[in-house]
Amino acid sequence: MSSSLISDFLRQTGGTAIIDGGLATELERHGADLNDPLWSAKCLISTPQSNLIRQVHLDYLENGADIITTASYQATIQGFKEKGFSDKEGENMLRRSVEIACEARDLYYERCVACSSGDKTDGRILKKRTILIAASVGSYGAYLADGSEYSGIYGDAITLATLKDFHRRRVQILADSGADLLAFETIPNKIEAQYCAFYYLFQLYGPAGVNWEVGAYAELLEEENIKIPAWFCFNSKDGINVVSGDSLVECGSIAESCKKVVAVGINCTPPRFIHGLILLLKKVEPQVSLF
Repeated sequence: MSSSLISDFLRQTGGTAIIDGGLATELERHGADLNDPLWSAKCLISTPQSNLIRQVHLDYLENGADIITTASYQATIQGFKEKGFSDKEGENMLRRSVEIACEARDLYYERCVACSSGDKTDGRILKKRTILIAASVGSYGAYLADGSEYSGIYGDAITLATLKDFHRRRVQILADSGADLLAFETIPNKIEAQYCAFYYLFQLYGPAGVNWEVGAYAELLEEENIKIPAWFCFNSKDGINVVSGDSLVECGSIAESCKKVVAVGINCTPPRFIHGLILLLKKVEPQVSLF
């Protein structure tokens, strides 16, 4: 899909769209034990648990969600390997996260057809509409499962090249698995979002303007010629900066400079800060959607 995906989608929805809520919270409500470094991605390992993922996706759709995010936030080839799975098995579980979301969307559409045939809705929202599937990509800190996605501090040994190598194969697989867009979530620092803007910033500001996860994502989108658009979602604990202390405005500028990024937002942040952070992003994001 082209970079006009979100703008076209929002025209269909009347200017606003509803994204699903916490996947892990609902999985636990259904009885899943997520006390594991893989978190919600643990449910991708077995069929009974993956059925819970499909049910949660379906629950959100039947409550009005227009976009559902896959159970891949904490799913990495490296993380599955540490559980004893091969690289191929890990890759298949990444693909499976998108397949499950697609299955939930198909099942929802079937129920919409049945409803139009006269079936009762029992309070469910059964309305045939465009539904997008966002393949969730968590930060390097999410893989570490030590809370560092809420600090953005990875240590001096983690470089731009390290993050590119870490994320590359996962991004390739998710982009080619049938999702409508990539959702880079809980980005804690500039280093993980910056890639496609690296040369732009270097030329504009010199080496001092290049802070190596905003960066990794953006550059990978360009280097791997990813065909689907992406959104970047940052987190903050002070209402001004991302959690690493990097300027949100600078992170937003990186997203704005990457033509693959079609939306920018905030997640895992105290609600009292959201309005102000959106206003900050609007200063540098006139061409992308905000959430």
